[in-house]
Amino acid sequence: MKLKIKQKVLMEHLNYVIKGISNKNLIPILNCIKFDLVKEGLYLMSTDNEIAIKTFIDAKEIDEIDELGDMVVSGKYIYDIVRKLSNEIINLEEIMSSQLLITTNTSSFKLNCNNVSDFPKLDLEFSKNPLVINQQAFKTSINQTIFATSTQESRPVLTGINFKIRENKLECTATDSYRLARKEITLDSFVDQDINIIVPAKNLLEVTRLLNSEEDNLEVHIFTNKIIFNFNSLIIMSRLINDSYPDTNKLIPTEFLVNIKVNLNNFYNAIDRASLLTSEEEKNIIKLESKGDYLLISSNIPEIGTVEERVELETKIDENVKISFSSKYMMDAIKIFNSDEIEIKYNGEIKPIIITDGQSDTLLQLILPIRTY
Repeated sequence: MKLKIKQKVLMEHLNYVIKGISNKNLIPILNCIKFDLVKEGLYLMSTDNEIAIKTFIDAKEIDEIDELGDMVVSGKYIYDIVRKLSNEIINLEEIMSSQLLITTNTSSFKLNCNNVSDFPKLDLEFSKNPLVINQQAFKTSINQTIFATSTQESRPVLTGINFKIRENKLECTATDSYRLARKEITLDSFVDQDINIIVPAKNLLEVTRLLNSEEDNLEVHIFTNKIIFNFNSLIIMSRLINDSYPDTNKLIPTEFLVNIKVNLNNFYNAIDRASLLTSEEEKNIIKLESKGDYLLISSNIPEIGTVEERVELETKIDENVKISFSSKYMMDAIKIFNSDEIEIKYNGEIKPIIITDGQSDTLLQLILPIRTY
């Protein structure tokens, strides 16, 4: 393999594939990047067996192709070397003794290559009928739900986002058993049969970081044990979590004792200030009480002090219901809404709190209260 390429071009694509490498992986070949130079251009590939990323540099973007071939080198070292080179032409050449020679006008590096045959065979074939989704809509949906996934590996099923697809609706749900986030988007086409899968949140996070278009679409190819995202010059494959997602519909009430409309910024800022004296060890507990035409938000830490915040309401609330919850969870939930006003609905101190924007039912947040009364 031998070629010449601009540092900026190569670096852009190394920034993609480096995300497919895990620093915790103990298998050396899974810390590598595969280069595959063909007459059409250069493919770069990486995988840690949980996620795989493949990107393509068209021959038109390569200054010179002298010899086709493939090689596998350490991802960390090739990434760091190219990143610190000046923005000029880089020469890449595989030389005798299985080494990659990297040169510019002023720099020279030799990297030992790994055995190409040891690199995992990546099955990145597409399905016949992919879902086509606007990149920005998909990215927004993930960002509005992913924070509610669990980080505890003891329950792997909750470390992913549940994708339910029926007809032309995609429903994304995440929960860590203390809170829940759900977002629904409408697809441009209908699916032939219902789909219910769980995609690891950490892999979806990498996908969203690489989505950068508000107008372009991405293709989503769903298989029994994997999902493939195809957009721009990138192909990203993620394994699926092989388990059944909990039936979260049972958690969401349909009738409420209290239904409050409140200005999002005023409510958020009041909770933010009320949480100043709380601690993570005590679950950042604050209390909410409806007082007719205003809400009383408070926290009381005997060793530190008390806080009381008053949020005015446009409509009087007849029911005086007290409820306690985690200020962190509430702030996480409401800050992802893009509206000026939100609705907060609940039925008492032990029933779930539901947050919507009041304008649409496509985004819902749920928080379980904490009993203190």
